[in-house]
Amino acid sequence: MTLVQLEYLLAVDTHRHFATAADHCFVTQPTLSMQLQKLEEELGVQLFDRSRVPVRPTEIGKEVIAQARLVVAESKKIKEIVQSQKQELSGELRVGIIPTLAPYLIPLFVTSFMEKYPDVRLVVQELLTEEIVQKLNYELLDVGLLVTPLEDKSIKELPLFYEAFVAYINPAHPLASSRAISPEQLDLDELWVLNEGHCFRSQVLNICNRGGGSTTPSGHFDYKSGSLETLKRIVETQRGLTLLPELSVLDIPKEKQSLVHTFQEPQPLREVSLVVHRSFLKKKLIEALQQEIINCIPESIKNRDKAKVVAIK
Repeated sequence: MTLVQLEYLLAVDTHRHFATAADHCFVTQPTLSMQLQKLEEELGVQLFDRSRVPVRPTEIGKEVIAQARLVVAESKKIKEIVQSQKQELSGELRVGIIPTLAPYLIPLFVTSFMEKYPDVRLVVQELLTEEIVQKLNYELLDVGLLVTPLEDKSIKELPLFYEAFVAYINPAHPLASSRAISPEQLDLDELWVLNEGHCFRSQVLNICNRGGGSTTPSGHFDYKSGSLETLKRIVETQRGLTLLPELSVLDIPKEKQSLVHTFQEPQPLREVSLVVHRSFLKKKLIEALQQEIINCIPESIKNRDKAKVVAIK
């Protein structure tokens, strides 16, 4: 049994296709298949059901793969120990970030981070929460930037800051005259929300404390959106209101600031965290990213204590 064989095993489990796994490992498919066959012969078990498309691990294969992930991850830590001793920060850092954070958080820290660490290649993907967690488990990402708590035992959460929810209200709406509103004043039938799959949508519905009912304002216009910026434009030009994260309105033009309304205390908040796999690698790089983000967050948000964090589910 070799580390190379275990890496091939993990690649097939990740991609569920021998040819794709071979391409990922930069070897030919016959080479990868031969090494996996040798591993199965040594263990005396079949690790994959090759009769299915895509291939699937067998029951014993799932247990072997889980242990193989731990072994491979621990072996990679040897290089990290050496790199840490040399005080080097280099290599590739693969980051997943949710869409309701990406356009507002990335511009705050990315330039200063790259200037401080020119030998680091930052690779950022915009993904939904479930996709980020899945890619962390399959080691396709090193770290995620998302909203917590997730209550997932496979990952470790490192809270960064607490961001308030604000209301964005059309000037013709009855609530437009109120500077501070309460969740009880919100009518779900007048509220524009994101598509299903976004954790922000779940939190908005939790703020409204509604388990059912319509999630699109009533009328002749029904729009399904995955963009907070689109919801802003709809509120400005159509009717109703939407809820937004605080970072999304920090640089809003002066002529639109009157559309932003805060909540009465205690304000509903969302917890923004760095998320890593329990057996995560690249500790120094992730710590550097964590510190740079905290340094770049506005003081009004950075110094906020954890208060009323809205549940995601």
